[in-house]
Amino acid sequence: MPTTDSPAPRTARAVARAELTRAILDSAGGQLAEVGPAALSLRAVARDLGMASSAVYRYFPSRDALLTALIVEAYDALGAAMEEAEGAVARGDLKGRWRAAGEALRGWAVAHPHQYALTYGSPVPGYAAPRDTVAPALRPPLVLLGVVRDAQTAGRTVEGPARVAAAERTALEPVLALLEPPLEAAHAVRALAAWSTLFGHLSLELFGHLHGGVLDYETHWTTVVDLTAADLGLAA
Repeated sequence: MPTTDSPAPRTARAVARAELTRAILDSAGGQLAEVGPAALSLRAVARDLGMASSAVYRYFPSRDALLTALIVEAYDALGAAMEEAEGAVARGDLKGRWRAAGEALRGWAVAHPHQYALTYGSPVPGYAAPRDTVAPALRPPLVLLGVVRDAQTAGRTVEGPARVAAAERTALEPVLALLEPPLEAAHAVRALAAWSTLFGHLSLELFGHLHGGVLDYETHWTTVVDLTAADLGLAA
């Protein structure tokens, strides 16, 4: 007999609903690869699964709801990959933690280019991301910012001016407040520059803009990750 503290068993209906939700998301993920997010269609998903459109709408009432679920899933998957890789490195090895997070970032993106494009590519016309996407979207950058915060706590200094103009500090207030203890402005500026550098290089690679210019993407990526680590004082 289960104890009163045991979790309630999943009903057959709950299991069926979870399985069908997964099937809908998988079908929609296939559409991302074939037609892109702008052309995502619940009716096409229903045809793919051999379901009536009305049945799919009971799970996702609109295209935007389905897009949101895909976006949240992509952010969470990337965040989990980066968290796991960075968390496996000794806390005092700041450069190693940064490199592990960077390698996990590229590894996930290369393996899931359409999900990466959905989250970090061009905005989908007519779609406005709801608040539900904010917390998942913060997971990847928080991994990187956490390493910078620990470097700051350890007394590491960043490249560039130590003082930041008051207007820039005001502009960065949301970023400064993301962590506890909060990032100092000089660290936050360099961290945002490093974050932009990493995602910029990755987008150029995945969207074909480095084709013919870089012959070994993996080697180049490691170099870029190490350069950003040096800028942040992680290599000391």
